[in-house]
This record gives sequence, C-alpha cells and structure tokens, in this order.
Amino acid sequence: WYGDKLKALLGLGVDCFKTDFGERIPHANVQYFDGADPYKMHNYYTQLYNKLVFNVLQERFGENEAVLFARSATAGGQRFPVHWGGDCESTWEAMSETLRGNLSLTLSGFGFASHDIGGFEGHPPREIYMRWCAYGAFSSHTRLHGSSSYRVPWNYDTENDASASKALAKFIDAKHRLSPYIYAAAIEAHETGVPVQRHTMLEFPTDRTTLHLDQQFMLGQSLLVAPVFTTDDRDTEYYVPSGKWTSFWDSSKVVQGPSWVKEKVAYDDLPVLVRDNSLLLVGKSGLGKPDWDYNTGLEVRVYELSEGASVEAVVPGGKSTEKAAKLRAERKDGKVTVKVVEGSLKGWSATLLAQGSSCHLSTVTAGDDGASFTL
Repeated sequence: WYGDKLKALLGLGVDCFKTDFGERIPHANVQYFDGADPYKMHNYYTQLYNKLVFNVLQERFGENEAVLFARSATAGGQRFPVHWGGDCESTWEAMSETLRGNLSLTLSGFGFASHDIGGFEGHPPREIYMRWCAYGAFSSHTRLHGSSSYRVPWNYDTENDASASKALAKFIDAKHRLSPYIYAAAIEAHETGVPVQRHTMLEFPTDRTTLHLDQQFMLGQSLLVAPVFTTDDRDTEYYVPSGKWTSFWDSSKVVQGPSWVKEKVAYDDLPVLVRDNSLLLVGKSGLGKPDWDYNTGLEVRVYELSEGASVEAVVPGGKSTEKAAKLRAERKDGKVTVKVVEGSLKGWSATLLAQGSSCHLSTVTAGDDGASFTL
C-alpha cells in the first residue's frame, strides 16, 4: 500500500524521497501484527522503512540509481544511502556536534553523511551560517535546510554587502570543480566501504594525534578539511599530519607536517589542504553543475610528488560505477610524467605543484603521450 503511494509520486517526476523520522516508533504498550517483540523492532523498523522506499526507487530507476535522504538508521542501514544528521540547533556547539556525529556515522560503515547547513532549529546568526556553508559544501552531500526561516544566502546579504552569497558561490563552484574527485571517492565507498568523508585517523592510523581529532576530516584520501567554529577575528587551530600539504586555494601556501596550524580565517575562506603525492582531478571554474563531462577538459594536478613515487587516479564515467579512464603520475630521476593508462581523455592538461622547483605551478596541455615535467 505504502509503496504504491510512492510510485504515484514517481509518476509525477519525483526521483528521490526524504525518509524523515523512523526512530520515534513506540515500544511500550504496542503490538505488531506478527507478534514481534516491540523492543527488538524499535531499531529494525527504520531498516524496513528505508529498505522499502529504496527498493521502490531502485525498481523504477535501476540498479545503483536509487538514493534516499534518510534520517534514521541501524546496523546495515548503509545499504540505503544517503543519511543526514536530523534536527540540530543553530549554534556553534551544534555545528561541532554535527561534525562529530557525521564522523561517528562514517566510522560505523556508512559511506556518506550530510547535515542541515546552518542548523535546523532556530535562526543562525550570519557568522555561524557562513561557517556552516563552508563546512557543508565540503561534505559528501550538501543541503541548505531550516525550520523557521529559509537558509538561502541572500537572506544574509544587504544592499551593499553580498558577501554571504559570494562566499557560498565560491564554495559550491569548488565542489563542482572537484566533482570527478568526489565521485571517484563515492565509487571507492561503494566498492570498499571506505567513506567519502572520513576521520583523519583512517588515512594516518599510525599517527596517534589523529585519534582524537573531531573538528576536521579528510574528504577522500587527498583533501584535509578543517571547518572553522569561531568568528573571523579569533584564531582557529587544526592539525596537519606528516608530509607537505598545499592549500587548495593558494598553491604558494605549503605546510610541512606534522604540525598544528593556528590562524585567523576569513568568512569566505576554509582551510582545505591537498596531501603530497596526490593526483587531484579538477574542472574549470563556472561549471554551474556537478554532473559535467568529466572526460573532457580535465585539469590533472600533481601535488609534491616524491622521487620514485607512482600514484594513480580514476576518472569516473558519470554513470553508476563506470570509469572513463585511469591516470598515473610517476617521478623518476627528476622527471615527472602523467599518462592515461586505461580508457581515454579529451583535451586534458596537467599541472605540477612542486615547491622550490623551477617548474612549480607549471601547466602543460597533454599530448598523445600525456604530459611531462623536468625538475
């Protein structure tokens, strides 16, 4: 009966359902039709709820094409993504609790995690809203959502100050440009269970400092993201593990880890650092959407490749788990080469970021044999 109601909505053009609630199932003084124990059913109910809706979508759109926006879950619920954190407050404390909750979720086998940008309850002040927009844009899934007021950035602009809208536009543009990298991380999550937004210790298990980090995370294996939980006139602090880390926004800023970084961060900025020995797939600015043709016009950035190192990156095909190409970057005897080793790419370029070298931040158009740099 319920599935038929949902199918009627699909016929109207709906392609995703938000499975709200599911956790407030009473367990006292209730009886299930099959005599099941109400206490044991409390957590299992959400599994049945999300599974039913997910299967309706999968039946309509096909294998690997169904998606939810789910609020509740239990063990095994990762099979029916995506999950978000529910109704949090519009405070600094709630923002940090949201990140801790998302990291706990993704440490428990869930590949994706989202949240209500700005908080759901109440009305976030401008400074919290702008900080949360930055954090939300670099989460696996991004949603502006609130209870008593709209969470649109122009509500925080004035006639002479559109900085909230401009800041969010900057972050969303960056996410659109990073879509092939994030999509590849999503394929990894699907195939291996390693989450897109992951606790730092998953990438640095031997660094004991990372065990207690709950105000930063890795987005995929190459990007360190440190949301800011304070105003722009106060210092924020985050930890950088071993290696050379290059700012995503400003390649001249390189941090040598392990170290703690303390700095003031503007509202239109966010600490996003790229790990050394990384291949980062980036699109052009101004794309305006996440689902562009990743196979054409791609910029392949090579970050601080060590002598003797060889790293690879997958270019998603844009549908399900299809892979359009695989790239490999190698450094041998001071020469860095970048090649397509599987599939094909059109009109791509390579950029080398190697601090202190004569060709730092050099970009070349790739030919039939790829691209190469001599250090």
